[in-house]
Amino acid sequence: MAKKAGKSYQFAGFSALYISVVLTVILGLFSFYQGEINFLHLSFFFIVCFVICFLLLQLRLEKLIYRKIKDIYDEVSLLDATSLSQQQVSTDMETLTQQIGLFAENKKLEIETLKIRENYRKEFVGNVSHELKTPLFTVQGYILTLLDGAMKDKSVRKKYLKRANKGVERLIYIVKDLDMISKFEVGGLQLQKEQFNITKLIQNVFDLLEMKAAKKNIRLLFDINYKAIEPIEVFADEERIQQVLTNLIVNSIKYGRKDGSIEVSVEHLIKNKVIVRVTDNGEGIEPQHINRVFERFFRVDKSGSRKEGGSGLGLSIVKHIIEAHNEKIYVESQFGIGSEFSFTMEKAK
Repeated sequence: MAKKAGKSYQFAGFSALYISVVLTVILGLFSFYQGEINFLHLSFFFIVCFVICFLLLQLRLEKLIYRKIKDIYDEVSLLDATSLSQQQVSTDMETLTQQIGLFAENKKLEIETLKIRENYRKEFVGNVSHELKTPLFTVQGYILTLLDGAMKDKSVRKKYLKRANKGVERLIYIVKDLDMISKFEVGGLQLQKEQFNITKLIQNVFDLLEMKAAKKNIRLLFDINYKAIEPIEVFADEERIQQVLTNLIVNSIKYGRKDGSIEVSVEHLIKNKVIVRVTDNGEGIEPQHINRVFERFFRVDKSGSRKEGGSGLGLSIVKHIIEAHNEKIYVESQFGIGSEFSFTMEKAK
């Protein structure tokens, strides 16, 4: 710290020294010609001159440099001059250059982050509008058709009203999922943690999705027979974890191959943790998409996946639920071979 402070005052120090030496020499020569040289007086004059010059130079230079830098920052709207107001402005140009360079680098990173967020915002708004536009236009089309005269035909009226109702249900589904994610983000959705048997819960999810999987002849199975071993008890929000498992398995069914399989395993990770793995032999995820699978409305397959329905928010909800439990979720995938989603859970004490 002392070395840095000394370096900051070098310019004012050397300048004051030069001025003091010159003035002292001039005064000494003048005294010499007057025939009254007093070295004690000259020494005192040198010291006083040096101190006064140093203080004046230091203060003036600090104000001058700060004023100039502040003017530059005020002219550049992306930079914030107030960020320097609580820091000492160095009169050492090398140190000052380093400070400005660091400041500019930090601002550059902020700008890049804002650009990334802006691109994400634009893409998110585009995805939201697309997801809402499709069912809205569908509902509007059926209603307009009915108003144009189709309502008189009872069979057509009933069919169109049912289809319009499906569009409304899809809109409600999307809005509910968005509302859930928003509550997780602001901490407004509280978890009701309790002890339960995780393998029993997985079996319940299997039973609920059995018919959906049967449409593609996909088998839902465990890696081993968990009924033959001691129950694996965990401590979490059972309803939310069921939602996680449902979304992951539905996602695997959606992108799974016909006549394929989805395997779920529960492994002891460390002393107080287990890891649940959901593995499929479906189409897999391309490497450039893996980091984005948990984004809202992001779909690997922009066309085929929409036929399967859903809000496009399933994996995003999964991530929020797991993170709300202070746990981690992972994804591994090989394109054309399959994918594995896994997440950790706390063991029951």
